[in-house]
Amino acid sequence: MSYLVIKGGVKLEGSLPAVGAKNAALPLMAASILIEEPVTFENVPDITDVDVMVEILEAIGGKILYDRKGTMQIDMSGIHTFQAPYDLVKKIHASFDITGPLIARFNQAQVPLPGGCVLGYRGVNFHIEGFQALGASVMIEHGYLIAKADKLEGNRILIGRSSVGATKNILMAACKAKGVTILENAAREPEVADLARFLNSCGAKIEGVGSSEMRIEGVQKLHGTTHRIIPDRLEAGTWLLSALMTKGDIQIKGIPPYFLGAFLDKLEAAGAVAQKNEDSIRVTAGKTIHPIEILTSPFPGFPTDLQPQFVSCLSLASGTSLVTETIFDGRFMYVAELLRMGADIRVVERTCVVKGVKELTGAPVEASDIRAGGALILASLAAQGESRIGGIEYIDRGYEKPEIRLKLLGAEIERIQESDKLREESRAYRN
Repeated sequence: MSYLVIKGGVKLEGSLPAVGAKNAALPLMAASILIEEPVTFENVPDITDVDVMVEILEAIGGKILYDRKGTMQIDMSGIHTFQAPYDLVKKIHASFDITGPLIARFNQAQVPLPGGCVLGYRGVNFHIEGFQALGASVMIEHGYLIAKADKLEGNRILIGRSSVGATKNILMAACKAKGVTILENAAREPEVADLARFLNSCGAKIEGVGSSEMRIEGVQKLHGTTHRIIPDRLEAGTWLLSALMTKGDIQIKGIPPYFLGAFLDKLEAAGAVAQKNEDSIRVTAGKTIHPIEILTSPFPGFPTDLQPQFVSCLSLASGTSLVTETIFDGRFMYVAELLRMGADIRVVERTCVVKGVKELTGAPVEASDIRAGGALILASLAAQGESRIGGIEYIDRGYEKPEIRLKLLGAEIERIQESDKLREESRAYRN
């Protein structure tokens, strides 16, 4: 076991390079199943979700070289099974991204229903409807999705609720379906567009990249390529919020501001000064944090994956804020931990009523999911006194070496292994 120890109340200042996007890297890795030649990815984030996806691809016969400095080569030419291992798939929700590519490659797939963070019900009905529209028969049996198809054929498919996961899965399957597929109400997130650009660089024929309607003309074969993964807008947004919360000044380099348009609008409304350049964002704190209202929605709206972090920030605002969650019904599980630190927050159905307090105080807290972990780190950085954050196995799934990156901004933060703590206590006892 390990945890983060943070001494709060330190102004954070400086700049960080953006890291590769988790939510782009995982579907890109899954897409390699479609390709019978090696592919190379650059700017791969060093996070545990990537490690799990590596294990999944290796378990079905892939060969992967990963230098942990951002470069990964994947060779899926020798994969030998359409069955994914339960013990690995249950660890991360994005593991379900392999379903579409497996169906396209083998005309069948057997994939456990996904695991990952507990954010409320996240069904796969939109995925199933898409696979069926392409000609596959699909059933759920003993916790597995089992799909079979004589062949995949293009179709016009309306994606319910602009689902990111369904858009990715259907897009990948459609790349090798016979004929033309039209995806309506497709998700427009930058990570989906990055996947489509990668597939096009491998020989796919996808039009309307980045729009809500994509046209995919199926091809028989895709070839290898080298692709640089886009920057992580969610990690960048988290650390930019720390500037406002600690009265600091932080720049993230290597990220286009349009990735975070709605988020930056709310950040400025809350009192920050945001300087937006072509490929960098600098945020300087104002004198106070203003109360605001937030409604999460699909891109280009305000991202649900930055909602917990912003609630953490608004807990120090000079008034009452309202934050409404429209994507995940279990997203507010972190609130109880912020209350431990002195926050004044009340959850009413899908709305969080945040009454600002003068200060937060350090406390032992536990992360329940990736973005909850980000929210608790932010609260701890701004709080008076010392905080201990457990559950950092969630944080490590989506944030690359947070203690190292935050130290570069001046944070007093350490990762403590339980064995280290025991040695310290033993040494203190002997003295």
